[in-house]
Formats: sequence, structure tokens, C-alpha cells
Amino acid sequence: MSFVSTLRQWDEAVAFADQGDRASALKVLLSIEEKTSKIAYNIGSLHLMNNDLDSAEKAFDNSIGKDEHLAVAFFQRGIVFYKKEKFEESLMDFENAFKELRGNHLIDYKPLGLRYKLYACEVLHNIGLVHAQLKQWEEAQEKLLTALTLKSEAKFSHIDHALEAILKQKLFALVELRAGLLFKPNKKYVAELEKKDYLGKAKVVASVVPEDEFSGFAPLQPQIEDVPSTPKAPEVLRVLEGVPHTVLYEFEPKTSDELAVLPGNIVFVLRRGADNWASVIFNGRRGLVPYNYLEPLDITVAPKQEELRVQPSGSDKIPDPPRREAPNLPVRKEGWSPAQDNSAPETQTDKKGDFHGCVVKVHFHYTIAICVTPGVPYGTIVQKISNKLKLPATAISLRHAKPGSNEKVAFGESEMADVWSSVQNGRLTLWCSAAEGKETEALCVNKVMALYDYEASTPEDLDFHQGDIVTVLSKVNEDWLEGHCNGKTGIFPKSFVQEQVKSQ
Repeated sequence: MSFVSTLRQWDEAVAFADQGDRASALKVLLSIEEKTSKIAYNIGSLHLMNNDLDSAEKAFDNSIGKDEHLAVAFFQRGIVFYKKEKFEESLMDFENAFKELRGNHLIDYKPLGLRYKLYACEVLHNIGLVHAQLKQWEEAQEKLLTALTLKSEAKFSHIDHALEAILKQKLFALVELRAGLLFKPNKKYVAELEKKDYLGKAKVVASVVPEDEFSGFAPLQPQIEDVPSTPKAPEVLRVLEGVPHTVLYEFEPKTSDELAVLPGNIVFVLRRGADNWASVIFNGRRGLVPYNYLEPLDITVAPKQEELRVQPSGSDKIPDPPRREAPNLPVRKEGWSPAQDNSAPETQTDKKGDFHGCVVKVHFHYTIAICVTPGVPYGTIVQKISNKLKLPATAISLRHAKPGSNEKVAFGESEMADVWSSVQNGRLTLWCSAAEGKETEALCVNKVMALYDYEASTPEDLDFHQGDIVTVLSKVNEDWLEGHCNGKTGIFPKSFVQEQVKSQ
């Protein structure tokens, strides 16, 4: 089967899957004679969605056999083995997926056609779950603590809940890919499937040269001797519309009038609006991109051919990609800030950026975390928790579990030495309670009502239906909140809800 035929069938199968017709999608994919690793992965994912675990396992075996470095295929097969209760095989596949991350915090499969990011912390989350299934509680806790250090966003709150469950020797939910995520063929190749007439229609060419009997593609041309040579006029390049800019950060469109771009792309800005959005042209398509994701580009004329010189090998290296983070990303501020504490910051790092402080996880009506310097007094910890919860420090009391015991004991300044001695791997867990009364009215948790249905697109999202009451746990940024609804915790857009009532 030719590459064109394979590409056409692959694109057809993905279209069926997008329409919800899994049976037709699976039938088309299975009819492809030479299945690539990505196609075999798609077959396994469809079988997994249909709960045909044996067929899914064989398909993922085929995918891994063709590409032994496809971490997401190991991750999917690990899920299949977990559902088949083959926990030893599941553990091995999850560990292989983590190994293929090669020390990176994530792998973004979007450039390969799969709109999914495989995070190291979520792979470790599943490894911890398998250890828990095997009653290996200490190994499970160790993996989840490591996952907690790799957690970088508020949407991974399920890792905190998993760690709480492990401390009680209970199981927790498995992290899975959202149903319907498949590898899609390259859009450029799919666009080339359309037939094109490169020759055009035939034309009759008449010769003006006397006695010309040439019957080729062009008539003979009269030759003139001693014609003075004239230099060829330089070609005039077409003036491109718009001002060239370089893309600094990846941007994924949320609406149909926005345009997807990646770092390093060159776009031409047509107009910059007052709302800081720019209308640009990229690859012949027009759309909107945030202007603060762009940087003006200076285009210089290329040197003449005779001026080109071979550059030293050291200067041929491709420059490193930009290390700056995209602006306006959701960030949950934790721990010390100059407005809260005039003492030395509790987040101590060395020149390499390694963290040497202590992360204190505080269980309240919801879980918060602060970073402190090991050995700080009781009053400092209470004050930081007070700032986090927006409660008077006098209303807060703390408890901790002594090593080897599940009993939670209240403590004060005199017991701080024992508390600090229980720190393990730079982590300390405390339980917090607040005195009842008017002074704790700020403790009231805000509850909102859903205006519309919201369907989760990633495991960290919180889905709900119109009319549901959502308990708001924290504010991620101006547009997103973290909340709890129907037994689940996750993040959701603020515009989908309205303030309803406040209660404790």
C-alpha cells in the first residue's frame, strides 16, 4: 500500500472518530496494510475506549514494537494492564514511560499529531497507585512525594489527594487520557492529497523563424553574433503584507478566529488592537494572536554570493530555544512574599536553583502548602497559615502526627523540636483547625452555581452541569478557579459560574 493510500485512510478514520463513529474508525484503521506506530496506537486507544482490553494490549504491543521510545504508548498499555489487574506488568510499563521522559517534566505530543501532554508527575501518580494495589505503601508514598516535587500547576491537585489517601492506606483514582485523543496525520500531507494539474492545458506555439522545421517544445531561435552582454536585472522580491514578528511562546487557539503558533514562527502583523490582540498572517492564514507573545523582527538583505564565507563549525550550532515562560500563565503563589514577611525568605536555593527549604502541607477544609526554613518557631508558621487562610492567628491551632502513629496531637512552641524531627524528604504535614465565632467568618467557603455545562478536557479539569453548586477552594488566576463538586476536585473557568451563597 502506498504512503498516499495510508495517509488517506488514516485521515478518514480520524474523521470518523471525531464524529463519534468508533466502529467505522476502527474498521478503516484495521484495513491499513502497513500500520505505523501511531496508527497502531490509535487502534489500541479505540479498543481501550470500547473496553476490549485484550485487543488493546495487542495493538499497543505493535505500537511499542515499531517505536520503543513512544512513552505515551507505554503509558496506555500500563492502563490496560491495570484494568486487567496485571499489576506487575502495569508497574513495568508506567516505569518505562517515566524512563522515556528522560528527566523532562513533560512530553508535548502536539507536534506529532496528538493533542496531549504526558506529565512526569502524573506517570509517578499511577506508579504510586500500582504500588498501593500491591500493598507496597512505603514505595507508593515515595513515588507520590516525588510527583509532588514535579507538580508545577494547580491543576494537579489530584496528586495531593492521592498522597492523603496513601497516608490512610487507601486507593485513589487512576490518571487516564481523555477519550477520543488520537494521533492525526500531518495537515500539510493531507492537503497535498488533492489532485493538482501541474502541466495545465496544451498550447500551440507558432515559429516566426523562416524554414524552421523544429517540432520540439520550442522553435529555433535566431542567433546574433557579437551581442554585447548586459547584466541581468536583479529580481524584485514580492513585498510581504504586514510587519514581521517572531513568536516567543506557544499559543493554542480557544476560538475559531484565533491562530495556533509555536515559538520561532515568523508571523506578519496586520493590525494591533487596543485590547493587545494582533491580527496576523501565518502560512497564508489570518487570525488573532496575543501581541505580548510576539517580538518585532528585523529582516536584513542577504549578502551577495561572493560575500558568503564558510563559518567556523562552532557558529553553525542551532541556538537554544527561548527559556522565558509565556506571560499571564496561571500561577499559584505559595509561601513567602515581601508583603507578608520582612525576614529572610523561607525558600532557600543554591546557585544551581536546588530547593533546600521545607514544604509544609496543611490540611484544613481544603489543603494548602507553605514553604518555610526548617527550625522556624511556631509563631512564624501560624502567621503564614493565617495569611494564607485570611484568619486571625489567635483563632488557629495546629496538630501533627507523631512518627509511627496516626494519632494527631496538638502542639505549641515547646513541642516544635519534636515536630521538626519528624520532617522527611523536606516534607512536613500538619492539620489545622480554627476557633468558631465571628472572628472566623472569613473561613466561610464561597459557593457558586454553574450557569452552563462544563465538560472536562483534561484530567485536572472539574466538570459539572448547569445548576450544580460548586465549592470554590482557591483562585488560580483572574479567569480560573479551583473547586469541588460531585465528589471531584479540579479547576474550571470563572465565567461559567455565578456567586450563589457562602457557608462554612
